[in-house]
Amino acid sequence: MANMAQAIRMALHYGEEHLGVKEIFGEDVGAPLGGVFTATQGLKNAWNAPLDERGIIGAALGLAWAGQRPVAEIQFVDYIFNVIDLLKLAGNGHWGSAGNYKTPMVVMTPTGSGIHGSIYHSHSFDSIASKIHGMKVVCPSNAKDAYGLMIAAIKSDDPVLYLKPKALLRAKGEELIAGEPEDPKELHSMIDAPLGDRTHWKPNWPKLTDYTVEIGKAAISHPGTDLTVVTHGRMAPIVLDVARDFQKASKGSVEVLDLRSLIPYDWEAIKTSVKKTGRVLFINEETEICNFAEHLIRRLIDEMFGEIKTAPRLLAGKATPGIGLSPNLEYFTQPQKKDVERVISEILAAE
Repeated sequence: MANMAQAIRMALHYGEEHLGVKEIFGEDVGAPLGGVFTATQGLKNAWNAPLDERGIIGAALGLAWAGQRPVAEIQFVDYIFNVIDLLKLAGNGHWGSAGNYKTPMVVMTPTGSGIHGSIYHSHSFDSIASKIHGMKVVCPSNAKDAYGLMIAAIKSDDPVLYLKPKALLRAKGEELIAGEPEDPKELHSMIDAPLGDRTHWKPNWPKLTDYTVEIGKAAISHPGTDLTVVTHGRMAPIVLDVARDFQKASKGSVEVLDLRSLIPYDWEAIKTSVKKTGRVLFINEETEICNFAEHLIRRLIDEMFGEIKTAPRLLAGKATPGIGLSPNLEYFTQPQKKDVERVISEILAAE
């Protein structure tokens, strides 16, 4: 099974060969490194940009307005804050030009905690991203969705912010991507560069397919009847583990709804699940103040107040300026498995 970084790399290769992607660029994106997480390793159209986030996004915006489909990377989402005005331009372009200027660009960036990256390598950007209207925002939680969402992002005529959970980029998927060999060692030998001298190395790409995950469609990763947990990205596998544990221990039936897309979000999927279970918990890594999930809670209260058995809950990161280098500080500020178990137990016990 491919890991998430390999899945993204294969989707970008498919984009190069079949979807007109001619420019893939960012800091250390090209040879020899192929990205700090190797998500662009071996791609023929990948090249290294200067250490200039504004230049990277500005170039991508110009290429997109000129008719290309560029994929640009901000090396860590922690460095994206100084390009918010340019992302706003990307989001405004199609609308502000009365439909004359499409903006088919993908901005991908590793997001979230889980790698003990301290204050400049652990931020999330989900809530701020959701306010850049006109830009789609996606965040996969597994390798197959990572592949399908990247294909969808490349095809989109709107700009797409593709958030890659840092802690999941080495996580192997549970499902094969069409065309990928079943043996992960075989895939490794085909598309992963060797250590040392890579001067003459070239990848041997598998025969990949046009597998697309529709942007704006959530997925139920674990069905349940007692509680809906709405999550995405790094937290989705953690919640899935807890839901499976609770089912095995007969402690409750938890439905896990993986958003996959933050903008647009799948409101019908959320409503349908909450209508069935009557209880809902939102979990993400963002800080708790002005959290994206607060909007979803407000909308649920407005539209479904009479159908909810208990108060909607939010489990999120604590409102601190950053995340400390010490693992204990990270564990304290960011939701962990034990926190998920505790809050789910509290909700299931409430009348």
